[in-house]
Amino acid sequence: MATIHDIDTEGRPPALEARSLSVFYGSKQAVKEVDLVVPAHKVVALIGPSGCGKSTLLRCFNRMNDLVGSARVEGRVDFHGKNLYDDDVDPVEVRRRIGMVFQKPNPFPKSIYDNVAFGPRVNGFKGDLDGLVQDSLRQAALWDEIHDRLGDSAYALSGGQQQRLCIARTLAVKPEIVLMDEPASALDPIATQRIEELIYELKKDYTIVIVTHNMQQAARISDYTAFLYMGALIEYGPTDMIFTNPSEERTEAYVTGRFG
Repeated sequence: MATIHDIDTEGRPPALEARSLSVFYGSKQAVKEVDLVVPAHKVVALIGPSGCGKSTLLRCFNRMNDLVGSARVEGRVDFHGKNLYDDDVDPVEVRRRIGMVFQKPNPFPKSIYDNVAFGPRVNGFKGDLDGLVQDSLRQAALWDEIHDRLGDSAYALSGGQQQRLCIARTLAVKPEIVLMDEPASALDPIATQRIEELIYELKKDYTIVIVTHNMQQAARISDYTAFLYMGALIEYGPTDMIFTNPSEERTEAYVTGRFG
């Protein structure tokens, strides 16, 4: 049974709430009966060894698992009191309001400007597109570096810049929650630091759930940490407690490097 410590939502409704959430790929169960509350405007890190279900759980939060033919989801994920898996919920709208940044930068084969403008255009945005692109790039801490190169191919950017461009692209459609699946694992240390600083700034306006294999990164950037092992949630609570005084032996063994 998972140890769930007090999660302080500061009097606000949680941004997301998973209840008895399970995921199957065919007959294999990848996520097992997870209960998890994500507080608004906080960073929640999902940690655990490879294959423990971190990324699968993350993809439940905006129904990305719908795109995997063999995947089946049981349980519920509540967002504004509505189960995202109800039959009347549009998964495309879910993914607009709960955006995702992937492990490897995946810019479109378009200009920097058109990468950021793509989502708003698809969604029929009628306002000041130039201003929206600029604001999104500023939020992603990229504007000052590329403001005079908006017509250049996104592929001309460095890896770290491409990842921040992908973050700007996600922010341009005004999500409430941003999911990040190991967003810095393909980047060098300097680019990784930029991404971590950016995450810290973004939580003022967004709720962030991040999968990371980097224990130091989770300790630096997250407010709450969930440790998963073999598809099960073992322990969840404030990050400083998870790393300094965990209740579960398996959590302590993992965060101190004795396995994983």
